[in-house]
Amino acid sequence: MKPNKKGKAALAFIFITVLIDVIGLGIIIPVVPSLIIELTGQTISNAAEYGGLLMFIYAGTQFLFAPVIGALSDRYGRRPLLLSSLCAYGLNYLLLAWAPTIWWLFFARFLSGITGATTTTASAYVADISDPEEKAQNFGLLGAAFGLGFIIGPVIGGILGEYGSRLPFLAAAILSLVNFTYGYFILPESLAKKERRSFEWKRANPFGALKKIRDFSAATGLFLVFFLIYLSHHATQSTWTYYTMFKFSWDEAMVGISLGVVGICVAVVQGGLTRWWIPRIGPNKAVYLGIGAYVIGFLGFAWAPNGSIMLAMIMPYALGGFAGPSLQGILSNQVPANMQGELQGVLTSLISFSAIIGPPVMTQSFSYFSTNQMLYMPGAPFILGAFLSILALIIGVKTLGHVVEKSVEIS
Repeated sequence: MKPNKKGKAALAFIFITVLIDVIGLGIIIPVVPSLIIELTGQTISNAAEYGGLLMFIYAGTQFLFAPVIGALSDRYGRRPLLLSSLCAYGLNYLLLAWAPTIWWLFFARFLSGITGATTTTASAYVADISDPEEKAQNFGLLGAAFGLGFIIGPVIGGILGEYGSRLPFLAAAILSLVNFTYGYFILPESLAKKERRSFEWKRANPFGALKKIRDFSAATGLFLVFFLIYLSHHATQSTWTYYTMFKFSWDEAMVGISLGVVGICVAVVQGGLTRWWIPRIGPNKAVYLGIGAYVIGFLGFAWAPNGSIMLAMIMPYALGGFAGPSLQGILSNQVPANMQGELQGVLTSLISFSAIIGPPVMTQSFSYFSTNQMLYMPGAPFILGAFLSILALIIGVKTLGHVVEKSVEIS
């Protein structure tokens, strides 16, 4: 473990790196529907189906390659893998900006899914520099970087989108280059050479990693809770732009502002409240509180009669941010330093696996229930998200205490 001062400096470096990366991602979100409509000539409801498939392609390739990236970072260090992913994101944004057909979008997302390692490597980086009792709070700070990035990025994207659906993608590409340059000169390596281990394909097999979860029954329920939470997230992540444009007639600028509000709330919760509240109530209660807040938020989104209520329900939804860092911290404390990359790769694979299922299901349900006059219910994805969260809460109550009482054996 690094001395405290160095650990804090390294945490600041990774915070800024992730922040810039997420700003680039956030910039493009408000204009993706417009670009899809431009390339396909479809309605907003049908464009959502394409959007779900684009997310499916990205998630599928990331699911296959995230464990490889995690294992490589355990062998060669976090820094080179993080820098290479930033370059890949820049190329992805350029391909999106210059796409002449919808198929270019699919190819760009395929490429980005293969090489994108920011989440896996950044999480392992945070685990490297954190004391066991600080991991949940520091994972929360990483979440705050995502939240702050989504404050700035979508607002910029919404404004730039007023001047054309391609401009935000070019801006995101430039940000990726800036991020790479920053990381190249500033970001230190977090994994000492003595802590590294050889690369083995059996540890980089995504299906093998998921099978490994079954080897210790005490943690199986916890991994399932983690998966269900991220699966439910796609009610919001996959359909927010399409849903608000359809139901409330929001334009790109308003979508960007609304996502900025989401980012502010997430940053407040994960950057401030998690570091103050989790140590006081404990990670178990934080998980329960977070999942319960998600349920309230999802149901509020589903039945919001107007845009003002939609915005008001963002805060209870953001309080759900207690759950993720707490679960990550509990799991991270079960494994040694030289396995943190593999663990984060497994968790990223679970997130990616949820993203393989989530976007098609959520966008298809939105498309179907927003065009079917007999069963008209555009908020169907959020109702499904609430159901998945309730299921996660039930499983969590039954298994989480058992995991904390008995450490997990990693075979």
